[in-house]
Amino acid sequence: MSGINKVMLIGHLGKTPELRTLEDEIAVTSFPLATSEMITKSGIRSEITEWYNVVMWRGLAEVASRILQKGQLVYIEGKLTTRKFSDKEGHAHYITEIIAEKFTLLGRKSDFENIDTEPHIIAP
Repeated sequence: MSGINKVMLIGHLGKTPELRTLEDEIAVTSFPLATSEMITKSGIRSEITEWYNVVMWRGLAEVASRILQKGQLVYIEGKLTTRKFSDKEGHAHYITEIIAEKFTLLGRKSDFENIDTEPHIIAP
């Protein structure tokens, strides 16, 4: 039986996505996404924020780069991946990312009056 790799996040964009084009004209964009929760410890309420690296490919990347902006509240659905790379000295590093498969803008209608707010799904 195979496993399940599914991530669903609601958070705010840490920066506006910038579209890059790789070899063979493949579009990609990435941005940080923050989720927050309130916790109470020893009677003191505090906010805990987690940051995630989100990556979007091809058509979804193109749409995201046109309509997503820093600070927007967004629902992201995708899968978790970890990739390995080596720095200039040859040391191995690992980075964990969310590979987004769809997103939906959330929030007040006035936050994105002139933006296409339909869910965006791009089949692999």
